[in-house]
Amino acid sequence: MKTVTVNQLKKELQELSPKDLAELCLKLAKYKKDNKEFLGYLVFESHDNTSFITDVKELMDAHFGELQSQSNLYYIKKSLRKLLRIINKYCKYIGDKALAAELHIYFCLKVKEAGIRIHKNQQLENMYNQELKKINTLISSLHEDLRHDYAGDLKKIII
Repeated sequence: MKTVTVNQLKKELQELSPKDLAELCLKLAKYKKDNKEFLGYLVFESHDNTSFITDVKELMDAHFGELQSQSNLYYIKKSLRKLLRIINKYCKYIGDKALAAELHIYFCLKVKEAGIRIHKNQQLENMYNQELKKINTLISSLHEDLRHDYAGDLKKIII
């Protein structure tokens, strides 16, 4: 089966009635959990990104709270990778580089505050350095005023 282009989809969706469009959205949401989460974000949370960011930060706090009892670096690494996958997914939902930089900076700050010995494990150290590179890339694409604000936050998390 040939995949249609976004432009073709756009033209066809504009011709559909609102009822048919709603049915298609619901079918899409039933197909995959990620689609349902993204549709839920678009419908309920996209109008208020600050509260969404706050919710994501609370989710990170909960994950780091669970990590406090863990001493095995292998399980810490797996938990951090899982959390990064979640963060990256939410950054795609938001689509704003400033907010994505804020989430990644908060992640690195929580890693630093948790006292995770990232220098004891090369993979953890590489993961942290990749996050710093990602933050630098996001910050460099922002407006000069925002870039200056986030650069100050970035200095706090560099180990």
